Amino acid sequence: MNNPKAKISALVIAYNEMGYIEKCIKSVEFADEIIVVDSFSTDGTYEYLLAHPKVKVIQHPFANFTSQKSFALQQATHDWVLFLDADEVISEELKTEISTVVNNKTEFSAFWFYRKFMFANEVLRYSGWQTDKNYRLFRKSKAKFSDRKIVHETLEVNGASGIFKEKLIHYCYKNYEDYKSKMQKYGRLKAKEDFFTEKKFNYLSLVLKPLWKFFNHYFLRLGIFDGRKGITICYLNALSDLERYRELKRLEKKNEMAYCLTMP
Repeated sequence: MNNPKAKISALVIAYNEMGYIEKCIKSVEFADEIIVVDSFSTDGTYEYLLAHPKVKVIQHPFANFTSQKSFALQQATHDWVLFLDADEVISEELKTEISTVVNNKTEFSAFWFYRKFMFANEVLRYSGWQTDKNYRLFRKSKAKFSDRKIVHETLEVNGASGIFKEKLIHYCYKNYEDYKSKMQKYGRLKAKEDFFTEKKFNYLSLVLKPLWKFFNHYFLRLGIFDGRKGITICYLNALSDLERYRELKRLEKKNEMAYCLTMP
């Protein structure tokens, strides 16, 4: 007797992703359900998803990446979950590998995916991303998102983890302003994370951390071999750290002012 095919829930969180969400959704149409949590897009993303016959779209306000992904995870019907960002695409080879694994009673509870980064339509080979990997496929019953992180969310897995051979395609860079906005947003969220864990602002970090990020990614992590793409990516990644410490300073100042106002 043949074993029943394992079912997969594909989950995506999105905000203003027209131009990329279409490729993402098409690449996961092999899943048994596709659920997208949209944080009130204004560029047509929500309308596109609403009209898609294979997609269930839910609008939910964005607080941070962890809470948004945790909410999306709660919506999944099936135990196997494939969780993608809206600018990520599953290749045909990776699709085959996923289907083979979930239908062969694997011992693993979750799988790491290495990613191929795309700068517009060109491959970004270095710039610190060459060893990047993330959890993207896991059992809902064996994993949850840690509430200790609100950006670069962390999956806590009960059980062993495997690594896929094929890479996930990540269209990380649409254009300069989009990527800059994304990095600044990450920086501000990281500052909130620091503030809530009582990490203190200091000027040394404000100056040295962004400089180190650029030096590390551009020279030590070989961004120099990505040409102009490497300079752009490494600079904007460093800008994220600069924004992080600027925002941490603002949060501390705001907190001090609030405290002073409550004093008799």
